[in-house]
Amino acid sequence: MTYSNFAAWRDRKLTETPDVSVVIPAYDERDRIVPTIGAISAHLCSSGLTWELIVSDDGSGDGTADLVRSLRLANASVLEPGVNRGKGAAVRDGVIAAAGRCILFTDADMSTPIEEFDRLFEAITRGAGIAVASRAADGAEERGRGYGRTVLSAALRGGVRRATGVRVKDTQCGFKLFTRESAHALFQAARVDGFSFDLEILWLAQRWGLEVAEVPVRWFEAPGSKVRAGRESLRFLGDVAALRYRDIRGAYSSHRIAEAIA
Repeated sequence: MTYSNFAAWRDRKLTETPDVSVVIPAYDERDRIVPTIGAISAHLCSSGLTWELIVSDDGSGDGTADLVRSLRLANASVLEPGVNRGKGAAVRDGVIAAAGRCILFTDADMSTPIEEFDRLFEAITRGAGIAVASRAADGAEERGRGYGRTVLSAALRGGVRRATGVRVKDTQCGFKLFTRESAHALFQAARVDGFSFDLEILWLAQRWGLEVAEVPVRWFEAPGSKVRAGRESLRFLGDVAALRYRDIRGAYSSHRIAEAIA
């Protein structure tokens, strides 16, 4: 993958609201952000949709943000607060800044290939407010994950569903598509800065009565994953407890989806 791959896109500056905004949260992703942007560019340019890219840097120390800026892509922007706050905060910043009619967030490792966007986009066009890529839905394909992590993931999914009542089977897959109205309302209400922000978003969506489509996708374990299963599992369980506590204390009560998307 070389910079010349982006030549056809460099001058495609948007003059109207894009059909799709793509938000990539990034923490020390210098080694793979260029191939990821290249794959997204190739697929969406062939789709006929207009789009923008937002890389939301989460305090990277490896020059990720500078590398993206050096590509000089007309439809790309970089958000760089300069501190590491967590994946949830990075996604939230990117989503709130996004202007597209639909907003996709995707992990930088592309464990879910960008081609799976088409399945999620179809669900949105059928009326869903959110389309969630799922490794647990019937028809999904999951490869490369070790046995231990597979068992731990399944156990966590079951525990989360019992603890929160969220009906989505796979809350944590890093590939989700929203209508702009749903995305802005949900992320403006969100409080979780860390790994489990997806759960909070889906819990709010269910509480507000938004239609959520769970879409089976292909998913491949990416080399060099920054997720540490044991540590993140403990944090995740703590965030579940914090979510319930904030709800009891009324932290979400001032947000009304009907007003937010009117």
